[in-house]
Amino acid sequence: MPLLVYTAKVTPRLKYIFYTLFSSIGVDLEFTSDQTAYDNHSGAKLNYSPHSITNNEVWIEPGVLLYQTGISDQPIECFNRNDSKAFFKTVVGDFPFDLFAASFYLLSRYEEYLPHKLDFYGRYSHENSLAFKERFLHLPLVNIWLMEFSKLLQQKFPSLPVKPTSFHFLPTYDIDIAWSYRGKGWMRNAGGMFRSIVNGEWLMVKKQAEVWLGRQPDPFDIYDRLNKLHSKCCIEPVYFFLLAKTIKGYDKNVPPSSPALQKLVNEHASKYMVGIHPSWQSAEDVNVLHEEVKTLQEITGNDVRNSRQHYIRMSLPITYQRLIGAGILNDFSMGYGSINGFRASYCLPYKWYDLVEEKTTDLLVYPFCYMEANSFYEQHYTLQQASDELEQYYNVIKAVNGTFITIFHNHLLGNKQLFDGWMEMYEKFVRRITTPY
Repeated sequence: MPLLVYTAKVTPRLKYIFYTLFSSIGVDLEFTSDQTAYDNHSGAKLNYSPHSITNNEVWIEPGVLLYQTGISDQPIECFNRNDSKAFFKTVVGDFPFDLFAASFYLLSRYEEYLPHKLDFYGRYSHENSLAFKERFLHLPLVNIWLMEFSKLLQQKFPSLPVKPTSFHFLPTYDIDIAWSYRGKGWMRNAGGMFRSIVNGEWLMVKKQAEVWLGRQPDPFDIYDRLNKLHSKCCIEPVYFFLLAKTIKGYDKNVPPSSPALQKLVNEHASKYMVGIHPSWQSAEDVNVLHEEVKTLQEITGNDVRNSRQHYIRMSLPITYQRLIGAGILNDFSMGYGSINGFRASYCLPYKWYDLVEEKTTDLLVYPFCYMEANSFYEQHYTLQQASDELEQYYNVIKAVNGTFITIFHNHLLGNKQLFDGWMEMYEKFVRRITTPY
């Protein structure tokens, strides 16, 4: 028998967040605005209204957010709760705050629709976020709240079946620069060698020449090594390929016309899920996005359904609206390109709610919390600190039965000059967390 939810009005926002949260713990729902039918219901009951109806219920006093439309400043005051934070405090009821309105605020990224400052790259700055200001960016706060609430439900209704998700590790890789030398053409390689000569970097010149002559592997070519890791640990990663046709600005990839790159993409598409890594340029011209999606489709012969923004360059709602228009069903961009942590305070895949259109979309959002480039370039961590941070996120997500999504780059893991030891650290971590005790 499903959980019956009483509310004065069933709004699109309310349906969205209730279904999102309760589906993650395996609880079926029904809604009613008929108080008599609710009172006579013999199964589990949740009252989301200002007044208590019966003793045999879980009662949450609602705020106003789920009954509103449009976007406006929300009065938010955080308070300490156990070892974390909460907001939208309630006065009465069985729970001290409106976790549904608070969860909607965080998952919808409501604050990103409000006026805000941009970071160096023109993105939403993580410093704007409530999670950063209130120091809970390192926590999947919504999952923590939901675990506590599900315990309350089970205490009140022991017969209510609750089936939480299982922990899942999902490694992902951004292939921004497939190789250091290979596939770039003689002009780009000659230019790189000339710069190395001018700078007196004779070891680089020697290495480049040996790669050209086939005496050494390309330093960024770690694909076989990763394949062996995935095979041994029985994990299925997702690869995102940058396929900008024009090399410009932050788009420095091997051109998609390269036969070697096309072969690489197809090799991965035959074994794993692959997706498009929309270029920096695509954010300025939606036609470029469609061209890149079409290019990947032509290379693989398959529909393109997965995406992650290059440099995590995204702006809500336009980025997600454009991805939907390009046929993308799964986006992996929900995180920051400036700091590690939980941008939406959540660590499970969930459908995106379009606040402008006030509707639930079919776009499934896969939030990530750890990117090695953030640890190194933005947070300036040592190898040991980065390893500790990776371990911390693994532990906190495992504790709430979430999905742990990481981002690594082949051109960083293969760069011994800057990232010496990172590949070994990553391999050791993956082997340990995927090996049964």
